Amino acid sequence: MDENVKITIEKRINKTGENLKKNNMDFYYAPTKADVRDIVKSLLKKGDVITHGGSVSMAECGIYELISSPDYSYMDRTKIPPEEIKDFYRKSFFADVYISSANAITEDGVLYNVDGNSNRIAAIAYGPESVIIIAGYNKIVRNLQEAEIRVKTYAAPPNCVRLNCDTYCAEMGECVSLANQKADRQICDGCKSDGRICCNYLISAQQRHKGRIKVIIVGEELGY
Repeated sequence: MDENVKITIEKRINKTGENLKKNNMDFYYAPTKADVRDIVKSLLKKGDVITHGGSVSMAECGIYELISSPDYSYMDRTKIPPEEIKDFYRKSFFADVYISSANAITEDGVLYNVDGNSNRIAAIAYGPESVIIIAGYNKIVRNLQEAEIRVKTYAAPPNCVRLNCDTYCAEMGECVSLANQKADRQICDGCKSDGRICCNYLISAQQRHKGRIKVIIVGEELGY
Protein backbone atom coordinates (compact mmCIF):
# COMPACT_ATOMS: atom_id res chain seq x y z
CA MET A 1 0.00 0.00 0.00
CA ASP A 2 1.21 3.50 -0.83
CA GLU A 3 2.54 5.11 2.36
CA ASN A 4 0.51 8.30 1.88
CA VAL A 5 -2.69 6.30 1.45
CA LYS A 6 -1.80 4.27 4.55
CA ILE A 7 -1.32 7.43 6.63
CA THR A 8 -4.70 8.77 5.49
CA ILE A 9 -6.44 5.49 6.29
CA GLU A 10 -4.84 5.33 9.74
CA LYS A 11 -6.06 8.84 10.53
CA ARG A 12 -9.61 7.79 9.71
CA ILE A 13 -9.25 4.60 11.74
CA ASN A 14 -7.94 6.51 14.76
CA LYS A 15 -10.73 9.09 14.53
CA THR A 16 -13.29 6.28 14.48
CA GLY A 17 -11.49 4.50 17.32
CA GLU A 18 -11.52 7.55 19.56
CA ASN A 19 -15.25 7.90 19.05
CA LEU A 20 -15.80 4.21 19.78
CA LYS A 21 -14.03 4.76 23.11
CA LYS A 22 -16.28 7.75 23.83
CA ASN A 23 -19.19 5.35 23.31
CA ASN A 24 -17.74 3.01 25.97
CA MET A 25 -16.38 0.46 23.50
CA ASP A 26 -12.72 -0.56 23.62
CA PHE A 27 -10.70 0.10 20.47
CA TYR A 28 -7.67 -1.72 19.07
CA TYR A 29 -5.79 -1.04 15.87
CA ALA A 30 -4.26 -3.88 13.86
CA PRO A 31 -2.05 -2.61 11.01
CA THR A 32 -2.51 -5.89 9.11
CA LYS A 33 -4.73 -8.96 9.40
CA ALA A 34 -1.68 -10.87 10.63
CA ASP A 35 -1.73 -8.66 13.75
CA VAL A 36 -5.34 -9.47 14.65
CA ARG A 37 -4.69 -12.91 16.10
CA ASP A 38 -2.40 -11.63 18.88
CA ILE A 39 -4.86 -8.89 19.82
CA VAL A 40 -7.73 -11.38 20.04
CA LYS A 41 -5.56 -13.76 22.07
CA SER A 42 -4.80 -10.97 24.55
CA LEU A 43 -8.55 -10.53 25.10
CA LEU A 44 -9.15 -14.20 25.92
CA LYS A 45 -8.66 -16.13 29.14
CA LYS A 46 -7.79 -19.79 29.45
CA GLY A 47 -10.98 -21.83 29.68
CA ASP A 48 -13.18 -19.20 28.03
CA VAL A 49 -16.28 -20.51 26.28
CA ILE A 50 -16.09 -18.92 22.83
CA THR A 51 -18.41 -18.82 19.85
CA HIS A 52 -19.03 -16.51 16.92
CA GLY A 53 -21.29 -15.37 14.12
CA GLY A 54 -20.74 -16.15 10.48
CA SER A 55 -17.77 -13.99 9.53
CA VAL A 56 -15.53 -13.89 6.49
CA SER A 57 -13.26 -11.42 8.32
CA MET A 58 -12.59 -13.97 11.09
CA ALA A 59 -11.53 -16.56 8.54
CA GLU A 60 -9.21 -14.11 6.81
CA CYS A 61 -7.46 -13.38 10.13
CA GLY A 62 -6.97 -17.02 11.19
CA ILE A 63 -9.19 -16.69 14.26
CA TYR A 64 -10.85 -20.09 13.84
CA GLU A 65 -7.46 -21.76 14.30
CA LEU A 66 -6.79 -19.69 17.44
CA ILE A 67 -10.03 -20.47 19.25
CA SER A 68 -9.81 -24.16 18.32
CA SER A 69 -6.91 -24.40 20.79
CA PRO A 70 -7.45 -26.71 23.79
CA ASP A 71 -6.91 -23.60 25.94
CA TYR A 72 -10.50 -22.63 25.19
CA SER A 73 -13.92 -24.23 25.04
CA TYR A 74 -14.95 -23.55 21.44
CA MET A 75 -18.63 -23.78 20.49
CA ASP A 76 -18.21 -24.57 16.79
CA ARG A 77 -21.38 -23.68 14.89
CA THR A 78 -20.10 -25.38 11.73
CA LYS A 79 -20.46 -28.81 13.36
CA ILE A 80 -24.05 -28.41 14.51
CA PRO A 81 -26.74 -30.31 12.53
CA PRO A 82 -29.57 -28.12 11.18
CA GLU A 83 -32.17 -29.55 13.55
CA GLU A 84 -30.06 -28.44 16.55
CA ILE A 85 -28.96 -25.00 15.35
CA LYS A 86 -31.74 -23.05 17.13
CA ASP A 87 -30.75 -24.50 20.49
CA PHE A 88 -27.12 -23.78 19.69
CA TYR A 89 -27.89 -20.13 18.97
CA ARG A 90 -29.68 -19.85 22.32
CA LYS A 91 -26.76 -21.44 24.17
CA SER A 92 -24.47 -18.85 22.56
CA PHE A 93 -25.93 -16.25 24.93
CA PHE A 94 -24.08 -17.98 27.77
CA ALA A 95 -20.67 -17.85 26.07
CA ASP A 96 -17.87 -15.90 27.74
CA VAL A 97 -16.77 -14.45 24.40
CA TYR A 98 -18.64 -13.82 21.18
CA ILE A 99 -16.63 -12.90 18.06
CA SER A 100 -18.12 -11.24 15.00
CA SER A 101 -17.53 -8.57 12.41
CA ALA A 102 -19.64 -5.49 11.71
CA ASN A 103 -21.48 -4.56 8.55
CA ALA A 104 -20.43 -0.95 9.05
CA ILE A 105 -18.83 1.35 11.63
CA THR A 106 -19.57 5.06 11.51
CA GLU A 107 -16.85 7.64 12.06
CA ASP A 108 -18.66 8.82 15.18
CA GLY A 109 -18.26 5.39 16.78
CA VAL A 110 -21.50 3.54 16.11
CA LEU A 111 -21.76 -0.10 14.98
CA TYR A 112 -24.34 -0.99 12.32
CA ASN A 113 -25.36 -4.60 11.77
CA VAL A 114 -28.09 -6.28 9.75
CA ASP A 115 -29.10 -9.92 10.11
CA GLY A 116 -31.39 -12.61 8.77
CA ASN A 117 -31.66 -15.20 11.55
CA SER A 118 -30.55 -12.43 13.93
CA ASN A 119 -28.63 -14.70 16.31
CA ARG A 120 -25.55 -12.57 15.60
CA ILE A 121 -27.05 -9.18 16.37
CA ALA A 122 -28.87 -10.63 19.39
CA ALA A 123 -25.58 -11.85 20.88
CA ILE A 124 -23.86 -8.55 20.13
CA ALA A 125 -26.62 -6.70 21.95
CA TYR A 126 -27.00 -8.99 24.95
CA GLY A 127 -25.79 -12.22 26.51
CA PRO A 128 -22.08 -13.01 26.16
CA GLU A 129 -19.86 -11.26 28.71
CA SER A 130 -17.43 -10.06 26.06
CA VAL A 131 -17.99 -9.23 22.38
CA ILE A 132 -15.05 -8.87 19.99
CA ILE A 133 -15.68 -7.15 16.65
CA ILE A 134 -13.11 -7.55 13.86
CA ALA A 135 -13.47 -5.21 10.91
CA GLY A 136 -11.33 -4.02 8.03
CA TYR A 137 -11.06 -0.27 7.45
CA ASN A 138 -13.38 -0.73 4.46
CA LYS A 139 -16.26 -1.05 6.94
CA ILE A 140 -15.84 2.58 8.09
CA VAL A 141 -18.52 4.97 6.81
CA ARG A 142 -19.34 8.60 7.55
CA ASN A 143 -22.83 8.08 8.96
CA LEU A 144 -25.81 5.72 9.18
CA GLN A 145 -27.02 6.74 5.74
CA GLU A 146 -23.73 5.52 4.26
CA ALA A 147 -23.99 2.40 6.44
CA GLU A 148 -27.36 1.61 4.88
CA ILE A 149 -25.99 2.00 1.35
CA ARG A 150 -22.92 -0.04 2.20
CA VAL A 151 -25.03 -2.98 3.37
CA LYS A 152 -27.38 -2.78 0.39
CA THR A 153 -24.53 -2.70 -2.16
CA TYR A 154 -21.30 -4.14 -0.69
CA ALA A 155 -22.38 -6.47 2.12
CA ALA A 156 -25.74 -8.12 1.47
CA PRO A 157 -25.32 -9.03 -2.24
CA PRO A 158 -22.07 -11.03 -1.91
CA ASN A 159 -23.25 -12.59 1.35
CA CYS A 160 -26.43 -13.75 -0.37
CA VAL A 161 -24.30 -15.26 -3.13
CA ARG A 162 -22.07 -16.95 -0.53
CA LEU A 163 -25.07 -18.36 1.33
CA ASN A 164 -26.95 -19.35 -1.86
CA CYS A 165 -29.92 -17.13 -0.98
CA ASP A 166 -32.45 -16.56 -3.72
CA THR A 167 -32.75 -12.78 -3.44
CA TYR A 168 -32.93 -9.79 -5.74
CA CYS A 169 -29.55 -8.51 -4.54
CA ALA A 170 -27.83 -11.83 -5.23
CA GLU A 171 -29.11 -11.65 -8.80
CA MET A 172 -28.73 -7.92 -9.50
CA GLY A 173 -25.89 -6.87 -7.19
CA GLU A 174 -27.83 -4.34 -5.12
CA CYS A 175 -30.95 -4.13 -2.98
CA VAL A 176 -34.24 -3.73 -4.80
CA SER A 177 -34.95 -0.67 -2.62
CA LEU A 178 -32.03 1.13 -4.29
CA ALA A 179 -33.11 0.06 -7.74
CA ASN A 180 -36.58 1.48 -7.16
CA GLN A 181 -35.16 4.88 -6.17
CA LYS A 182 -38.19 5.74 -4.06
CA ALA A 183 -38.12 9.24 -2.62
CA ASP A 184 -39.49 7.92 0.69
CA ARG A 185 -37.19 4.86 0.90
CA GLN A 186 -36.78 3.53 4.43
CA ILE A 187 -33.61 1.98 5.82
CA CYS A 188 -35.34 -1.41 6.22
CA ASP A 189 -36.91 -1.56 2.75
CA GLY A 190 -35.99 -4.66 0.76
CA CYS A 191 -37.20 -7.67 -1.14
CA LYS A 192 -39.92 -10.11 -0.09
CA SER A 193 -37.80 -13.22 -0.66
CA ASP A 194 -37.86 -16.04 1.89
CA GLY A 195 -34.06 -15.97 1.64
CA ARG A 196 -33.78 -12.33 2.66
CA ILE A 197 -30.87 -11.78 5.09
CA CYS A 198 -31.67 -8.18 6.13
CA CYS A 199 -34.57 -8.88 8.49
CA ASN A 200 -33.45 -7.18 11.70
CA TYR A 201 -31.25 -4.14 12.31
CA LEU A 202 -28.96 -3.28 15.23
CA ILE A 203 -27.41 0.12 15.88
CA SER A 204 -24.92 0.00 18.77
CA ALA A 205 -24.33 3.52 20.09
CA GLN A 206 -23.07 4.51 23.55
CA GLN A 207 -22.90 1.39 25.70
CA ARG A 208 -24.10 1.06 29.27
CA HIS A 209 -21.53 -1.67 30.04
CA LYS A 210 -18.16 -0.08 29.37
CA GLY A 211 -15.65 -2.31 27.60
CA ARG A 212 -18.03 -5.21 26.94
CA ILE A 213 -17.68 -4.58 23.21
CA LYS A 214 -14.12 -4.53 21.88
CA VAL A 215 -13.58 -3.34 18.33
CA ILE A 216 -10.48 -4.25 16.33
CA ILE A 217 -10.14 -2.20 13.17
CA VAL A 218 -7.62 -3.52 10.65
CA GLY A 219 -5.60 -1.39 8.24
CA GLU A 220 -6.56 -3.73 5.40
CA GLU A 221 -9.81 -4.53 3.61
CA LEU A 222 -11.58 -7.53 5.11
CA GLY A 223 -14.89 -9.28 4.52
CA TYR A 224 -17.96 -7.85 2.86
